[in-house]
Amino acid sequence: MGAYGEYVGRINAALESELRMYSGSELVEPLRHAVAGGKRIRPVILALAAECVRGGRADGNAYTAACAVELLHTESVIHDDIIDDETVRRGGKPFHAKYGRDAGILTGDFVLGLILNISSKLNDPRITKDLATTAMLMSEGEMIEMRLGRGGDVTFDDYLRVIEYKTATAFEVAARIGAVMGGGTQEQVEAFTEFGRNLGIAYQIRDDLTDWKNEDKVFNTLLRGSKNPRGVFERMDGMLRDYSSKAGAGLRRVPDGKAKRGLETLIDLTVLNG
Repeated sequence: MGAYGEYVGRINAALESELRMYSGSELVEPLRHAVAGGKRIRPVILALAAECVRGGRADGNAYTAACAVELLHTESVIHDDIIDDETVRRGGKPFHAKYGRDAGILTGDFVLGLILNISSKLNDPRITKDLATTAMLMSEGEMIEMRLGRGGDVTFDDYLRVIEYKTATAFEVAARIGAVMGGGTQEQVEAFTEFGRNLGIAYQIRDDLTDWKNEDKVFNTLLRGSKNPRGVFERMDGMLRDYSSKAGAGLRRVPDGKAKRGLETLIDLTVLNG
């Protein structure tokens, strides 16, 4: 994400501005730890989408909305790591290992409150609805994954449903809200929705292909249940390219410019590097 340093810097500044408002809370310093060092890919997508339809630099409200998207991702990581009993996160301790499981649960709840507060400042019911729907779908995806992990019989349809809910919805809402914040038409909002959803699926497929030895992932349950593991990898590779192509098709419906090229590069990075 080095090419997006300017955006990451503005996103980090906006996050710090939001957290500073709650400096009296005991949960803020742990939360600073939780948000530190992320790739910021979802809020970057939001900012670029806003610039693409706006025809100029994204305004401060877009970066405020970007904070809500990044915090939603942060909350999901904290709670998912607790559920999965993870021992490593970004080369260090996951949140619950550093601060305790109870603090992890409470911090995740606190983050949802922050997101609601940010949404109220943006004063657009579309954004509130989209964020709420995304939070519910992400939880639903985690629940489905837990059920599938216990059953041991996973189909490609099951796998796609999990990653659509757990990962793609966050990419989708980032792109969609970005288009809304940029003043996009309904057609543009729908085009960015298509882009975000398909990029999110491709992103997770690439991540699973790269980290396929992780026994806790639903992909590994799918792999173990197959009589032809090589065929699973080949199909996954085809799906990766298919969904990346679909993401590109969504972008073809939006205005050309520097911001659009930045989004196209994200597709390329997903296909090549994960």
